[in-house]
Amino acid sequence: MADILERERRGRVEVLRLNRPEARNAMSPELSAAIEGALDDIEPDPETAVVVVAGNGPVFCAGADLRVIAAGGGAGIMTKRGGFAGLAQRDYPKPVIAAVHGAAVAGGFELVLACDLVVAADNARFGLPEPRLGLAPGGGGTQRLPRIVGRTRALEVLLAGRVLNGAEAHEWGLATRVVPKEELLAAAEELARTMVALAPAPLATIKRIVDEGMALPLADALTLEQDETAQLIVTPDALEGIAAFVEKREARFPGRDALRSRSAR
Repeated sequence: MADILERERRGRVEVLRLNRPEARNAMSPELSAAIEGALDDIEPDPETAVVVVAGNGPVFCAGADLRVIAAGGGAGIMTKRGGFAGLAQRDYPKPVIAAVHGAAVAGGFELVLACDLVVAADNARFGLPEPRLGLAPGGGGTQRLPRIVGRTRALEVLLAGRVLNGAEAHEWGLATRVVPKEELLAAAEELARTMVALAPAPLATIKRIVDEGMALPLADALTLEQDETAQLIVTPDALEGIAAFVEKREARFPGRDALRSRSAR
């Protein structure tokens, strides 16, 4: 039996592919746990700088497996951290990119919303149809979507069942870029490689203070930013980055190289 989650290392980018195409990659307890387990493995791994989440088959993810829910196993789809695949309530330090083709609906859309960046194929579709089933989104959809697109637009998706295509997702600020389906993974990897070349500590800091700052009043958020970024200025990575800029050469970040050296031992 094929693995329900395929993993592939491409340089310092780890690609996770949902692999239940016969079920439209619907989220089962096993798939949800497999994604969370992969993220747990990758988090301390210095060789992996960026994660890409994609789907095999005709769609990205059709949400929770309703057959499992109907049989009474719905609770198992939510992982120990809450939400699908343990991302909904997780402060994950490494950038995560969703590479979306076909449908990303219900919990599949919520998985996308929990990622940091989204590359959409031109055939991508995004929606939260839970009210048609007598349900409400419970994996972050009611909270993350308004923060990304604003309350009014989010309510059109949540209350009126609007489904966004790839171009609309880009227009609304959900997707970083829209590409032909056959170029999707290459475009996501290209985006990932731009981050691979950077120092890891600032990326983790930026992710954290963006998320924490959005929950604070602006004055408090600016203080958080100043306090956190001030600590980076004196690090070896910052000194190297500045020196490399002045000397017009590629930076050799000690933090990144030290992590990779320890991993090789």
